[in-house]
Amino acid sequence: MKRIITAAAVTGFATMVVAAEVAPDDVVYTEYGEVEASLSGMSGDPEAGKAIMVARGKGNCIACHQVTALEEFPFHGEVGPSLDGIADRRTAEELRGIVADAKMTYEGTIMPAFYKVSGFNRPGNAFTGKAPDGPLSPLLTAQEIEDVVAYLQTLSE
Repeated sequence: MKRIITAAAVTGFATMVVAAEVAPDDVVYTEYGEVEASLSGMSGDPEAGKAIMVARGKGNCIACHQVTALEEFPFHGEVGPSLDGIADRRTAEELRGIVADAKMTYEGTIMPAFYKVSGFNRPGNAFTGKAPDGPLSPLLTAQEIEDVVAYLQTLSE
């Protein structure tokens, strides 16, 4: 009986360690901007990622990117590259790094960093013209980043 309880405790602890979320300031990027491990410790949900891609209050990826699979949603942008076939051109690690902080891959990009909370040039408090009152939150959570990556991985030609 003692062995069963010990095994259950070890298994439970290991699960908690694997599922630990990486804080925005603790994300490790490779030389080329990839993020090799899940930020949430869990797999992403492609359906939740799709919802984030089109939600104006969240990722709103289609405001800048064209995605044929999302053509039922209006107002696709042309500022960023088309995401059609992106799963054939980018790995999950590359996509995770780009969505978390595209500047780690493309230094001069205007794409926002969706999982960053420090190192900004003059962040503001919404549209007030004033500095923020406290610490900033990332635009997307670690799990939402994983969900977007999971959806992007479905976009193959």
